[in-house]
Amino acid sequence: MDRSTAPKERPTLKTIAFMTGLGITTVSRALKDAPDIGAETKERVRMVARQLGYQPNRAGVRLRTGKTNVIALVLGIDEEILGFSNQMVVGISEVLSGTPYHIVVTPHAHTKDPMLPVRYILETGSADGVIISRTEPDDARVQLLMEQNMPFATHGRTNMRDAHPYHDFDNEAFAFSAVERLVKKGRRRIALLPPPSKLTYYEHTFSGFMRGLRAFDADEVPLHINIDAPLDQIRARVQDLMSGQDAPDGLISSSGSSAIAANAGIEAAGLRVGRDLDLVAKQGTPILKWIRPEIIVAQEDVRQAGRELAKAVIARIDGVEPQLLQSISEPRWD
Repeated sequence: MDRSTAPKERPTLKTIAFMTGLGITTVSRALKDAPDIGAETKERVRMVARQLGYQPNRAGVRLRTGKTNVIALVLGIDEEILGFSNQMVVGISEVLSGTPYHIVVTPHAHTKDPMLPVRYILETGSADGVIISRTEPDDARVQLLMEQNMPFATHGRTNMRDAHPYHDFDNEAFAFSAVERLVKKGRRRIALLPPPSKLTYYEHTFSGFMRGLRAFDADEVPLHINIDAPLDQIRARVQDLMSGQDAPDGLISSSGSSAIAANAGIEAAGLRVGRDLDLVAKQGTPILKWIRPEIIVAQEDVRQAGRELAKAVIARIDGVEPQLLQSISEPRWD
């Protein structure tokens, strides 16, 4: 084989030791930030490790410590045009970058059995901790993870009796405030484009919506579709509704991508947001006002959610009590 095309050997602790003139044990302890190793030595070892592209061998780490140094993120692969998933991964990675842990994304379609990726992770022992989303009130994944003593955190809450780490967005506050903002613009007939009813945040969203209708003396116009529907179906349903005699003068969307589809349906019916009706939506990426500046927008900081979830699952691995690892973020209105 031509030496120029031969695969490059993976750098090891022995490689770093040779390059620095230090012993392998010293190099290993320097990379682990051991207190008995001097700061200058640590920096020299880290610099060489970076230059060589050194990464610990996970199989070796697992054999020595029983750990994988992996956090598994079970992430939906379904249609998402506004970068929600990317923002979540970035937030998690920002926290993990200062730790021995790495993120491994386990893709999953919401139309498939949600237990499959969790069972796989547990059966293969492929992670030290797990982050899941799309939680249900009585979530079988949460129950299984607790039974197996696997550290985890959820993006979203459950109604389960035993406490577990989570970070959530206050969807009840979002929906209530969305109704309030519409009523202040003179809108009284309001439709909700909600999450699917099986998810916990549907309960929070619908509770805030109904509480807002009562508080501000507005009426619901049923829409009969949710944000998990394909975007073309959302567009068609909104167009049909807006073309009829029972058309609402206000619409609330629980996601940015469904708001884009809803706006397309509104315009296909010959109407315009900000003139004939008002549209309120939450988003994880600040893009909706580029499409239609009149959309009333609440920002959900998905990157911050990723940070909170990463911190929670690492703390749980370290034995922190789950009730201390629960947080909720508030909507930020633009």
